[in-house]
Amino acid sequence: MLVYKIFRPAEWDKLQRDGATDGAPIDVSDGYIHLSNAEQTPETLSKHFAGAEGLILCAVETDTLGDALKWEPSRGGALFPHLYRRMELGDIRWHAPIGHDGTRHVLPDRMA
Repeated sequence: MLVYKIFRPAEWDKLQRDGATDGAPIDVSDGYIHLSNAEQTPETLSKHFAGAEGLILCAVETDTLGDALKWEPSRGGALFPHLYRRMELGDIRWHAPIGHDGTRHVLPDRMA
């Protein structure tokens, strides 16, 4: 199963440069990296990235994350994937830019 991480441009650049990341400031503050499944990703975009451009969507295979991946209740009790270790560049199965049409985000076709 794939789960997804959304990166702002500077966060994506840092991951590419360093080869690993502790995530965005909210991830560091919470002590884990926030991920979303395919159904949760659009809401995550609208709630936490409204109007942001230049975003990168990264797909990660859950089977490769082992015990560091925990599914925990969040919004309204829904289970969200949380990664309790650094995310490494090698964890990413594929990545693609998230479009923005001036009104809303447009997810990559490969998510369909």
